[in-house]
Amino acid sequence: MKVLLSAALLFCSVAAAHAEMSVSVEWGPTKKCFDSNSPPMKFAGVPAGTVKLDIRMSDLDAPDFAHGGGRVAYSGDSLPYGAFSYRGPCPPSPHTYQFTVKALDANGKTVGTAKARKRFP
Repeated sequence: MKVLLSAALLFCSVAAAHAEMSVSVEWGPTKKCFDSNSPPMKFAGVPAGTVKLDIRMSDLDAPDFAHGGGRVAYSGDSLPYGAFSYRGPCPPSPHTYQFTVKALDANGKTVGTAKARKRFP
């Protein structure tokens, strides 16, 4: 019984230590065409030692269109509308966008990555 309990606790500790980073995005007040203000975002499982987030948006329906993104100091589990500037969505019909977020340590090394997809409008 003790061995089983110890194994269960070890598994939980390892799982918690390797929790995956995630991001969720809401368009919030994003305007229809080329709003330069980034949408609100929420993060979970951001690795310890993260000092910056590198965020990029791509249009999965028009992959050659460069929307860019930005780098922001990591200071918590959310970013408000307009935390960085980029070229916002302006699709002729609903498109799916992918946000890729890289957690960077003080040396600029990627210590975690998360992706989220969201249709607009």
